Amino acid sequence: MPNNLRDLHLPADLCDEAERRFAARYGNLEEFLKFLLRELLRDDAVKMDEAEQRVIEERLRDLGYL
Repeated sequence: MPNNLRDLHLPADLCDEAERRFAARYGNLEEFLKFLLRELLRDDAVKMDEAEQRVIEERLRDLGYL
């Protein structure tokens, strides 16, 4: 099976905080990031109104992902 994965470099403190906040719900940082990316790429995401889009982008920016 070919390795279809990429390596990412993220600040340790950002990863630690995301794991602390979301590990109980998502299990680990990798699962949390996969969830976020899938949600953002869903066809329905295109249909979100601008206010919802701004809220999501602001939250991701606050977490350091944007």
